[in-house]
Amino acid sequence: MSVNILKYNFSILHIDYVKLNNKWNYNNIISPYYRLYYIDAGVGSVSDNRGKLILESGYLYLIPSFTICNLNCEEYLSQFFIQFFEESPDGISLFSNNRNIMKLEADEIDVALIKKMLQNNPGRGINRSDNPKVYEKEAYYKEYRALNDKMKIHQKFENQGILFQLISKFLNSASFISNYPQITSSKILDTMSYVQLHLDENLTVVELAKRVNQNKDYFSKQFLLHTGERPLNYIHKKKIERAQYLIATTNKTFLEIAMDTGFANLPHFSKTFKQIVSLTPGEYRNQNTDLK
Repeated sequence: MSVNILKYNFSILHIDYVKLNNKWNYNNIISPYYRLYYIDAGVGSVSDNRGKLILESGYLYLIPSFTICNLNCEEYLSQFFIQFFEESPDGISLFSNNRNIMKLEADEIDVALIKKMLQNNPGRGINRSDNPKVYEKEAYYKEYRALNDKMKIHQKFENQGILFQLISKFLNSASFISNYPQITSSKILDTMSYVQLHLDENLTVVELAKRVNQNKDYFSKQFLLHTGERPLNYIHKKKIERAQYLIATTNKTFLEIAMDTGFANLPHFSKTFKQIVSLTPGEYRNQNTDLK
């Protein structure tokens, strides 16, 4: 797997150390950003449709963006957490094919890095509620992005460096490598980048095949072989990920978001959204804005 790591950028949203109890119990959370936990005491759990991971002392946990999960603590749990956005010029995530909750044992360096980052970024906790349905609102995203804009350049570099080091552990894990498709076709890579840069267009498999001078059937087979997904499924998945981000972070109407993501009409957008997210656009917005 060849990845140009320099094209990726990570911007901090929240970082804090918190002590949780049985009120930390939320289901079907889908966030447009990453969550990184280090547990130092107590027990909890995080689960998705693939199963449950126990949150236990001494371990790191990474929940990629747009990963549906349930968060639970029955009695007591204390954790360091970092929430951050991922950005890249082509919009292709490092974890685009690995939307799985990951768990790794932490070492002394990991813990020191997290504590250093917390020390360097005071006042970046949520400070409103531990319920994602409360704090995931556009106004709060803007608030913390404004703080990032005011950050000194050396702080930005240090935050980036720490996040790179922590994320690298997961990129080197067996679960990540085994799930990552070994894409060798330059035409497939080019197509993936093209899709990400043209999500606002009505992309078709015929047009994508024509771009790389292949017939539709051969192109579709090659795309499936190298990515594990059919081209149309991939297009829809990326469009809906963009839509999730827009729903969670803006006040745009669903029709505007449908147009921004290249759907011809609202019914088609809503149907595709429900198929992929298992929620309607309205339910997804309510999850991200309503108090529980």
